[in-house]
Amino acid sequence: MLSTFHGLNTMVSGIQNNRVGLNTVGHNISNSSSEGYSRQQVNSVATRSQTIWSYSRANQIGSGVGVYGISRARDIYADRQYWKENTTDGYYNAKAKNYSKLETIFNDSDDNSLQASMEKFYQAWVDCSTTASTASSRQNVINAGYNFAETLNATATQVQAQIESVYDEIILSVDNINSMTDRVTVLNGQIMEMEANGSSANDLRDQRDLLVDQLSKIMHISVNETPNGMYNLVCNGTTLVNGTSKVTIAVSKPINNEVYGISDYTLNIKESDIPFNPGNGELYGQLQSVLEDKQYIDRLANMAGFLLTTLNAQHKDGYTLAKTGNQVSFTNQAGQEVTYDEVKKGNNFYGETDAVYLWDTTNPDDLHMTKNGVAKRGIQIIKELTINQDLTATDGHNLLATRGYETVKDNTGTEHEVPNGVADGSNAVWVSTLFNCVKANTSPTVNTTTRAIGDESFYSYYNTSMTTLGSATENMNNKVEFQSDLMTQITNLRESTSGVNWDEELTNMITFQQGYAACSRCLTTMDEMLDKLINSTGVVGR
Repeated sequence: MLSTFHGLNTMVSGIQNNRVGLNTVGHNISNSSSEGYSRQQVNSVATRSQTIWSYSRANQIGSGVGVYGISRARDIYADRQYWKENTTDGYYNAKAKNYSKLETIFNDSDDNSLQASMEKFYQAWVDCSTTASTASSRQNVINAGYNFAETLNATATQVQAQIESVYDEIILSVDNINSMTDRVTVLNGQIMEMEANGSSANDLRDQRDLLVDQLSKIMHISVNETPNGMYNLVCNGTTLVNGTSKVTIAVSKPINNEVYGISDYTLNIKESDIPFNPGNGELYGQLQSVLEDKQYIDRLANMAGFLLTTLNAQHKDGYTLAKTGNQVSFTNQAGQEVTYDEVKKGNNFYGETDAVYLWDTTNPDDLHMTKNGVAKRGIQIIKELTINQDLTATDGHNLLATRGYETVKDNTGTEHEVPNGVADGSNAVWVSTLFNCVKANTSPTVNTTTRAIGDESFYSYYNTSMTTLGSATENMNNKVEFQSDLMTQITNLRESTSGVNWDEELTNMITFQQGYAACSRCLTTMDEMLDKLINSTGVVGR
């Protein structure tokens, strides 16, 4: 027989269920702006019915409602898509950020840029070729050459600073990874413990998924959930988190790199000393940026090497205005006496006086310059690019080798180089051709030697480098924009499931409120019936 008080228990379960629903709505609304929060919903099920026999048959009478659980509204497919694309988004943004800084360093629109100083240096040689005997014109070449060398050195220093800045970001990224994986292991343990009795650790899971979101921005990440609710995190084949245990990513001590004048760093797994490769993401983009930035130092080194070898060679082939105090006299093949004042031949325009600068190509995998037989690479070449101090001394402009010469044979067949007049600027013309002519169109003095910039002109080599940078920047910005649109779509997909919608929550609030009131009203009605039964039945005749 059904209990007299059965209905009361049924209504109490309804009141309790609606109260839990209202509390859950309040929890959702309170956390609507909490990052990583997933909307929660009450899973209600009818409680076990009771069997009542009536007219020789069994009938099932409902006993109310129970809260089976409170679950997160989560789409695991959307999560995995987000983690995958977020990694690519982090990589693209890291590369785009680095390209943007490089473009700022090489800003060709600036009057003080490397491009502008190179233009002034070239124009100074062109002007001097027509006014070679003018002291101001010669001094202008020296000043422009000095400014160009200083600008190239300053540009290289800025690229070095950019590399060091990226390394600082790498170290910070590694610290963040280690901190987040620590927290994931702690949350793994808490979730396993809390869910051991069958409940759902929704808020802890939200915290853990938010950490995975952040980790996926930095590196490639694969997530595997174990039957006991813990996450195992794998990055590019390396298991970083295994339940409540983890490994630590370590940054090496500074490694002095003399070629680039910086300190390099490597990443490895601390516990096994195995090299760590993030595979993708922001950290991978930062590591790739370091390599690309070094390539721009290499390009600057090639430009400096060209000036120290090829331009110096051309300058040394000309004659200055500085006299030695001696006279040269010989009889030419026509029997005429040739007499002229001996003048100094050109020396190095850049670098040290009488130093021998050569571009060594004996090993294709190790191109470098030698100074007096000593190898120079990268930033070491750039640091050699200083104006010859003889040219900046008092009356140093007289040592600028702008004059050409005529080769004359004497009556014995011996060749003599007879300098042209003081106003001659033919060697200045040959120097200027190095800027905008390919190797084949330069003077015989230098067009048969191996050049640091290959067969291109000096302008072309630099412009090719800048075009490459501009194209890479534009391409990466396009990828960032496309990836941003894709991330917006995936985020909206996640939010459509996990996000808190105020209209929906307020609708649920009204539903639970009315359900609570209805159950209470029904309970009151049953109470009145029982009161009538208990207090009013059987009182007749008392």
